[in-house]
Amino acid sequence: MSVLDKVLSLRPGNVVARVGPGSRVPLLDPRELLGALESTPMALPCLPVLSKGALPGLLGAARAEDSVLGLSCPHPLADRGAPERFVLAVHAAAQEAEHTRPLFLQAGPLRVASTDADVLDALQEGLFRVVDAGFALVSLDLSRLTSYEAVEAVNALVGPLKERELSLEVSPPQLSSGGLVDACATLLEGLAQWQVPLRFLRVSDAQLGHGEPGTELDVELLRRVVETAAAKGVAVTVAEASTGPARGLSSYVAAGVRKVDRGGPFGPLALRAWPPEVRDPVVARAQAAGMPAGELLSVLEEGLPPLAPAARETLEALSFAEATEALGALGAHRSASVAMAFLAKPGGDLG
Repeated sequence: MSVLDKVLSLRPGNVVARVGPGSRVPLLDPRELLGALESTPMALPCLPVLSKGALPGLLGAARAEDSVLGLSCPHPLADRGAPERFVLAVHAAAQEAEHTRPLFLQAGPLRVASTDADVLDALQEGLFRVVDAGFALVSLDLSRLTSYEAVEAVNALVGPLKERELSLEVSPPQLSSGGLVDACATLLEGLAQWQVPLRFLRVSDAQLGHGEPGTELDVELLRRVVETAAAKGVAVTVAEASTGPARGLSSYVAAGVRKVDRGGPFGPLALRAWPPEVRDPVVARAQAAGMPAGELLSVLEEGLPPLAPAARETLEALSFAEATEALGALGAHRSASVAMAFLAKPGGDLG
């Protein structure tokens, strides 16, 4: 059995059910990659797919860097068919490129706005669709809830993930007088008491003092968050929305962050692929809705005119360049070969 065959055997059941047992694309749960790369000074890269035209460039960057890669669908519940379409689009692009480096797919973050039964019931129905579609990681945004509400909501929603043993990521709830570390500690303790299996704790660069140009990362705060999460066996994700140079991402790795969602540059890249007469109404709608225009583009793309061939080629090339820089800054070069060698050993032991 080849290394790839051994790695393919680790794919979650929901992935195999979606893409078929004959697929040669290693779509994994990120927990496998965390274990395989535990001693490697790097963070798992997760990049948003805001236009399907960017997929060849993002996947090409992972091959060029021999890197593991996560791809996120920011709004998988935009309509009932959105999760399945996303997974199949990624799989088709990977198959066409004969992509054999490990990938993982993230849904969300999904905003949990309240603990009302109707809201949670609708979200859980959506989570079942996400799981059936083939996502191995779901991210929940709990920032609008109190600590108590956040624990209640996650405990009510986590069923579809627990049943399939898939990965969960959550963001901290509303901050109290104790600040970010206290909010994280309270949430993690509450989830531990309810035995909720949690893989990642997600904090934003803005919460770490690094959200605006000219502001500096509060490294000490980030290290305290990492230590707080590690005490519960949880890894930290930083949601990095800056459009600044990718080289700054290495600061997160140095502080012990295990996953970085690099979102900032990809929205503008995707938007610029469309002509002004298409792009401007999307920007106006996004401003009215209070959301990033690139994220709204990912929801509306299928209803927009198709990209011109030259624009698609440009989007692919720019996405490749931006992703390559991010992967390098996160220490992900050669992480794919390291991970696959580890995972192919009996018991995952490099010996």
